[in-house]
Amino acid sequence: MLFNSFDFAIFLPIVFILYWFVFNKNLRLQNLLIVVSSFIFYGWWDWRFLFLMVGSASVDYVVGILLKGQTDKKKRKLLLAASITINLGILAFFKYFNFFIDNFVNLFTLFGTKFNPVTLQIVLPVGISFYTFQALSYTIDVYRKKLEPTESFIDFFAFIAFFPQLVAGPIERATNLLPQFYKKRTFDYENAVNGMRQILWGLFKKIVIADNCAQYANQIFNNSADYSGSTLVLGAVFFAFQIYGDFSGYSDIAIGTARLFGFGLMRNFAFPYFSRDIAEFWRRWHISLSTWFRDYLYIPLGGSKGNLMFKIRNTFIIFIVSGFWHGANWTFMAWGALNAIYFLPLLLTNKNRTNIETASKNKILPSLSDLGKIILTFTFTVFAWIFFRAQDITHAFNYIAGIFSISIFSIPQVLPKTTIFIILIFIILEWLGRENEYATEKTGNKLKPLFRYAFYYLMIAVIFYFMESEQQFIYFQF
Repeated sequence: MLFNSFDFAIFLPIVFILYWFVFNKNLRLQNLLIVVSSFIFYGWWDWRFLFLMVGSASVDYVVGILLKGQTDKKKRKLLLAASITINLGILAFFKYFNFFIDNFVNLFTLFGTKFNPVTLQIVLPVGISFYTFQALSYTIDVYRKKLEPTESFIDFFAFIAFFPQLVAGPIERATNLLPQFYKKRTFDYENAVNGMRQILWGLFKKIVIADNCAQYANQIFNNSADYSGSTLVLGAVFFAFQIYGDFSGYSDIAIGTARLFGFGLMRNFAFPYFSRDIAEFWRRWHISLSTWFRDYLYIPLGGSKGNLMFKIRNTFIIFIVSGFWHGANWTFMAWGALNAIYFLPLLLTNKNRTNIETASKNKILPSLSDLGKIILTFTFTVFAWIFFRAQDITHAFNYIAGIFSISIFSIPQVLPKTTIFIILIFIILEWLGRENEYATEKTGNKLKPLFRYAFYYLMIAVIFYFMESEQQFIYFQF
């Protein structure tokens, strides 16, 4: 079920009414409603994959119970290994089976050996990368004794399958979300209004920004050989705003929807395109994934401690694995490796935490220094996005070669003025609201009622104007 669909527009009010007006006096029934609603939400695509999610999550539930009473260190490690192996094994099969088979065949072809491999028509379950990592956070934290395992099957599945963030995050930590299912929730009007505001802003990002940019990004990337260098640059910029509007828009809708039910999800984006270096960008982009890899992979590997080679090794591992998490294609690993190259000089010179505060904090306009750094970081980011969007490595290098040609100085062949104008308005709104959790969070407090509601109704009108059809979110494929 898509957030930007008519189905969800019916589904959400029904669940909201049942949650607050029918089951509001019974916490267990509220949690059970969340489980049933989440299964309906997920099963709307393909109900068969519900068995996969329930099966893998059941393993983690049982492992958590067994870890609680187990004191033997060796057996505890075996239980954790079982959870990790089963979860990552299922993920690897559905997401990477054909990738490894194809590359295995290519490797043998280089040595003159040919054979017909066994390939499967595997359908990638929606959200499998997200709920797998969420479940793993539970077993790892229980193993580390940072979290008491739950004995409630209902609470555990409410945590795993919580529909607002089930299929595209944020990837919640068990230490943050699971305890919220233990506590009685009371309706908070201000929190609900804030949630609706964030949902509206998320829909604006998705429908007006992302879907608008997508048609031109797709047109240019899919026919890149036919376009000038300047057009290819514009195509990469369009994709940069497409993926940001699409993914951060989903996160805003998810966080806002969770607020309607009295839950607080972790922030997933913090205005990353206003970053002044690549380290700051990765602290602000897909925060739930980058911090997951930091805590469960990078730090256990030794982090930034140790000698120079250890620092370089750990940096490349974390970025390449992050790239591979996104999909079974060498382009994603190239994207990860390129970001590692960007990040490494900052780490080695101890400048990776130079820009912690918001750019030009408490100022309307950026300083010249901040503006220059933001433009430079955005340029590097857009360049890396070319690998992320390209069909394969060859396409990526051909696209880049097309940019660095004499035609880069020509007028772009695709120049949608309306879309460019909308992007500029979007940048202004994001900049003015960059010190808040999302751009329009404080709009209701700063404007008088007449102007406030005029602003909201204008946003709604613009959303409906650009809503041509239900478009899937980019990260559903991951």
